[in-house]
Amino acid sequence: MNASTSDAAESGFVAALAALVGRGTLHGLAAAAQAVSDDPDAFGGWLETSFRDIDVARATAARSYWHPNGFAKLVLYTSAEPEFKIRMHVWPESGLSRRGETNPHSHRWEFASTLITGQGILLPEYREVVEGGEQFTRYRYGTNPADPALLVDDGAVRLAKVRSSRLSRGGLYTCGTEVVHTAEPVGEQLTATLVVQGRHRTSTTAVFRSPGETGEQPNRPLPVTDLLRLVKAVVTEVRGCSSRR
Repeated sequence: MNASTSDAAESGFVAALAALVGRGTLHGLAAAAQAVSDDPDAFGGWLETSFRDIDVARATAARSYWHPNGFAKLVLYTSAEPEFKIRMHVWPESGLSRRGETNPHSHRWEFASTLITGQGILLPEYREVVEGGEQFTRYRYGTNPADPALLVDDGAVRLAKVRSSRLSRGGLYTCGTEVVHTAEPVGEQLTATLVVQGRHRTSTTAVFRSPGETGEQPNRPLPVTDLLRLVKAVVTEVRGCSSRR
C-alpha cells in the first residue's frame, strides 16, 4: 500500500498520522505512534478495511518478510511526502525458542513504536566498550545496494548493556540511529507492535553477532496467506481488548 493505491489509506487514519509526522522528526514520529496507542480501534479498523482489497494485500506481502528469528515484518504503508512508513512487527502465538531480535543492532532511520497486542516487549540497549561486557563480531548492514541484507564483517568489539526497558500497552518507545538494542516479546502469545518509521538518516547500520555465528541471516518471503492470517489475528485481538475495556 502506498500513497496512491488505496482511497481508504488517503483518508481518516493515515491522513491523521501524516499530519502528526509532519517533517519527520523523532518528535513527530512519536506523536503518530502515540495516536495509535491512544486509539487502537482506529488502527484495527484501518487494517480490516485496507486488506479486504486483495491487490493491497499482495503488494504489502511483496515488500514484507519473515525475519529469521520467527516474526513477520509487515510494511503496511509508505509515504513520500512526508516521508515515513507504517510497519507492524508480528510474533505469532507459538513455542518458538527464538522469538525476538536476538542480535544487537542499530537502525538507519529513527522510529517510534507502541504495543498493539501481547504482554510486552523487552528492549535492552547496549554500547561498545573497551573492557568488560561481551565479545561480538560487528557487521555492517546495507553496504551492498545489490544485496541490502548482506552483512559485511567489520571486526571484533565488546558490548555492555546500559539499560533495559519494557514496552507495554499504552507505552511508547522511541529510537534514534545511534541506539543499539535488541527486542524480545514477553511470553508466547500473539504479540504485535506498530512502528512509525522515519526517513533514512544513514546508508548503513550495525548488526552484532556472537563469535562463531555466521554473518548470513536470510529473510523468508511472506506469502499473502500468511499476511492475511496475521492481520486477522491482530484485528481480532484489538477487538477483544476493546470489548474488555
